[in-house]
Amino acid sequence: MTCLEVLIQEQLKPFVRKIDAEAYYAEEFLKSIGKAGFLDSDAGVDYPTEVRVVEEISKVCMTTAFNLWCHLASLTYIRNSDNRYLKEEILPQLENGQLLGGTGLSNPMKYYAGLESLHLKAKKTNNGYIVNGQLPSVSNLGEDHWFGIIAEVSPDRRMMAVVPCNAEGLKLKAKLEYLGVNGSATYSCAFDEVAIPEKWIVSHDVDSFIVKIRPAFVLYQIPLGLGVTEASIGSIRQVCNKQGGCNDYLSIQPAELEKELEQVREDVYKLAEGQRLLHQWKDLLQLRLRTAYLASKAAHGSMLHQGGAGYLKYSAPSRRLRESYFLLNLTPTVKHLEKMLHQIN
Repeated sequence: MTCLEVLIQEQLKPFVRKIDAEAYYAEEFLKSIGKAGFLDSDAGVDYPTEVRVVEEISKVCMTTAFNLWCHLASLTYIRNSDNRYLKEEILPQLENGQLLGGTGLSNPMKYYAGLESLHLKAKKTNNGYIVNGQLPSVSNLGEDHWFGIIAEVSPDRRMMAVVPCNAEGLKLKAKLEYLGVNGSATYSCAFDEVAIPEKWIVSHDVDSFIVKIRPAFVLYQIPLGLGVTEASIGSIRQVCNKQGGCNDYLSIQPAELEKELEQVREDVYKLAEGQRLLHQWKDLLQLRLRTAYLASKAAHGSMLHQGGAGYLKYSAPSRRLRESYFLLNLTPTVKHLEKMLHQIN
């Protein structure tokens, strides 16, 4: 087995039921990914490897793969920043497993698509900014974690920073009422006069910076759906001969799912290997949308094929069904994607 397979088998698989049923957060496993060297960008960002890691984890537990996506998003913000402190002091710790990061950009991504106004407001000071407001949901957070924020400074200017969860004036409240993915360490974040020093600033000109980071933001989400789809197909294959072969009459069959999965996977890795993400925005949006719908179809098909066995509360098929619905509603949501593609066309 590869190093990644060993990590998944030994440090993730035994906890999947606990993650799903008890909102267990697989923090040590996530740190082990960095410690194993999968996130090192000293020689440049290895998008194919990072995408593959998310996909392999998602086959077993999409909640934890989603946490890794959050972490990769935080890496993307700093990797593209000109801030030397963040790149030399914080980035190495995020890449080597000492620290973990979250995104905090669900609301800003919707803002830039014309769906919402910005929830955070920033006031310029001599040493940085003072931030107020509330983010309803930010995932992959913990006591020593960092996450990205975007706040409005004025009607024509916005700033971006990464903030430690223990910042003074920042209050986190756990959110555990979701249909699934409750082991994602998701919190509402209330900012009450939170001081943001210059060394935490990712960009003073976010309107142009967002164009640089959003392709990787979307790319890293696609393997979440690839993993769920493949696992769902495997679940269908497990029961193909049960009850006299009556599953053969269902409208969703594994062969068609496998064909579409391989095509999407080929297209995704081709983009990841091309190192031209900035020029592939429309293609990324289309692939993200296709993958979300495919994962939903595969998870639904798995429930039909599994029948009563899949209808158990914490069965693997029902978990993947809930995970697939989460992917449909992960920013950018399918309706968000449909709108953006319509505007591009």
